[in-house]
Amino acid sequence: MSDIDGRLNLATAWEAISDAVGDQPVHSAAGVRTSWSAFDDRAARLAGALDAHGVGSGSKVALFLFNGCEYPEAQYAALKVRGIPANVNYRYTGDELAYILENADAEAIFFDHTLTDRVEAVRERCPKLKVLIRVGGESDHVPDWAIGYEEAVTADPMPRIGRSGSDLWFLYTGGTTGMPKAVMWDHVNLLGSMEATFRSFKESVPSTAGEAAAIAERIASAGREMRQLCAAPLMHGTSGIPGLATLSHGGMLSTMENRHFDADELWWTVEKDRITVITMVGDAFGRPMVESLDRAADEGRTPDLSSLRLLISSGVMFSAPVKEALLGHHPCTILDSLGSSEGTGMANQVTSGRNRAAGVRETTARFALGEHTRVFTEDGREVEAGSGERGQIALAWPLPVGYYKDPEKTEAAFPVVAGRRWSIPGDWATVEVDGTITLLGRGSACINTGGEKVFPEEVEEALKELSAVTDCNVVGVDDDRWGQAVVAVVELKEPGAADEASLRLELRGVLAGYKVPKRVVFVDCLQRSPNGKSDYRWAKEHVESAFATN
Repeated sequence: MSDIDGRLNLATAWEAISDAVGDQPVHSAAGVRTSWSAFDDRAARLAGALDAHGVGSGSKVALFLFNGCEYPEAQYAALKVRGIPANVNYRYTGDELAYILENADAEAIFFDHTLTDRVEAVRERCPKLKVLIRVGGESDHVPDWAIGYEEAVTADPMPRIGRSGSDLWFLYTGGTTGMPKAVMWDHVNLLGSMEATFRSFKESVPSTAGEAAAIAERIASAGREMRQLCAAPLMHGTSGIPGLATLSHGGMLSTMENRHFDADELWWTVEKDRITVITMVGDAFGRPMVESLDRAADEGRTPDLSSLRLLISSGVMFSAPVKEALLGHHPCTILDSLGSSEGTGMANQVTSGRNRAAGVRETTARFALGEHTRVFTEDGREVEAGSGERGQIALAWPLPVGYYKDPEKTEAAFPVVAGRRWSIPGDWATVEVDGTITLLGRGSACINTGGEKVFPEEVEEALKELSAVTDCNVVGVDDDRWGQAVVAVVELKEPGAADEASLRLELRGVLAGYKVPKRVVFVDCLQRSPNGKSDYRWAKEHVESAFATN
């Protein structure tokens, strides 16, 4: 089946791949594997159920799901009917959940059975919903307003249809402030984001279904397919976007059974599924991964990691000491990718065992720009290397269409500079003499203290280098003298390992005085979002609450 505008659609590519490598595994969870043939059949039947309820071209399909085989199946089903999958953070409740469903104009929702009460509480506020499909739970306890997932899979399979490369895929991003926004990606640009993946196989991104099938066959026959362990949630771009690339060359996704990150299970899964790549989020995942390997080594039960070639992290800063500790256990390659929901592959830092052997040591915030990336000043000039001038990182390709229902924010985030459209999500950097960049942080989180700009990530990086610190967030709070005061929320490796005065004293040796936190608030455990990103709203509320009680 060819696509109607001659441009490849992901669902059309995956159908051709399933025909070509049907016996190959496409998903593994808790030791249970699904073949490409079964994946395609189950998605076609789910698509039949969606179609029977009037969900079709342009319909938004919300995925309120945890990691598991149902996530990629439901997403594939939505794409088959030319619907638009829309990720929903499984932490959302009440008004947040209702907002997403209403903002997306959702006509269908797949939801986990443990989230039933949340969906029931808001469904009356979402009149556009035509069908609600519940995943898991006892089949005789499905509410009368929903359909059980396994019942939906018994529907007649929807016939294959022609589609468009302009069909959309939504990635909701919460950011650090404001309500979530849906970044609209079309399939042409999603495929464009896969250039590095296909290049690693010495292949080009396919432009037809036949090319996709042929590439998948070549990779499978050579036993080189990517096996991606989605340590980060599939509802987050860090696993979600690479997951699309993994499927688009006939690879396999693997998910863990535990819904809270379990580093011991992660390494067991790497061994069991012969994982080649892990998608993760910086120190929030990396530190417990190191601790798990340390325990295993002490106990003489080191897992077999020989299949693991690559760790991919994005979304937050990944500190150099944690990377070094991981490479001390296994000599793979670590790709620290700078990107966002609005643009992938803006810059990267590659750390490897080979570099370590050669004596190369990376700094946490130093990245190499991607071939389609530049750094611009606010007045549209390209930052000169070595000038020390700050600018915003801009990506020219691939690009999303924009934000759903928000033309003003679309124009601001995707402006025309020097006659070309760019994605400029707000990450600031300086350009070094050698052309690499030093990442400063996201402008929306920047702290203005006494007229000086302080990027939280720079202070966090310095704190994480201290031996007593496990994790931290840095926020700005209102201050009568400074306008905003820099405040750190710190989790120590051991209670009492440091105090406020000692941490501030150590930081004075590496940071300018105005960047050193005015106050330090200690917590037993730093709160992060499910994808490992900093929860700056929580950190600021915690600080303000602590100050109010003092």
